[in-house]
Amino acid sequence: MQEILERNRALLAQVDDWFARCMTAHPEHIACQGGCSGCCRGTFDITLLDAYYLKRGFDALADEVKERVLVKCRQRLTLMRQQWPELDHPFVLNYRPEEDWELLMPDEDETPCVLLGEDGRCLVYQHRPMTCRLHGIPLVDTEGEVMHDEWCTMNFTAVDPLELPALTAPFDAIFTEEVALFRDFTQKLLGQRVSELDTFIPLALMIDFDRFDWKRFNSPSPFGRGLG
Repeated sequence: MQEILERNRALLAQVDDWFARCMTAHPEHIACQGGCSGCCRGTFDITLLDAYYLKRGFDALADEVKERVLVKCRQRLTLMRQQWPELDHPFVLNYRPEEDWELLMPDEDETPCVLLGEDGRCLVYQHRPMTCRLHGIPLVDTEGEVMHDEWCTMNFTAVDPLELPALTAPFDAIFTEEVALFRDFTQKLLGQRVSELDTFIPLALMIDFDRFDWKRFNSPSPFGRGLG
């Protein structure tokens, strides 16, 4: 698994380098800075690999800090079970169709991320998921394809970022590698290659990756559409 983690770090570093280049090229248009947590609201899905990497960073925190966070996680789980009573460890979402996930992640939810510290900074910043690193700037591939055309409302208030060539990156290659890496990760974890398994950040922090018997999900699988 260590080799998987090293490849994941390298992929995340590539995304971080892109974001840093964007900020260097257009500091007047990008408001993102340490302590700004405007984007760290609501519930959104992350891959099981992101969850595994996030949990490693979380496990390194002091016990008292972890317990404060876990109290919030348990509260979120209680609320989620009002919609999905059967939601239980290992908290993988893919046994139900994605349309059902919207019940657990309503658009109006502005609840702060459970991993935000009192200073508004992420407690596990170096281990944050891929989607957190991509947020705030539109994703435009170096070949010109717009892969995500939304951005933080605090950014690019006086210019259309889709017209700024300095923001591009090889996202097609990045996302292709992300999928390949995830399939290698599930081969190690489950004993078979899977393209999609997802969870939420509050749930990820409660997953016992080391002691759970992942191999029992080989076949038949409770994850339905998530496998394959």
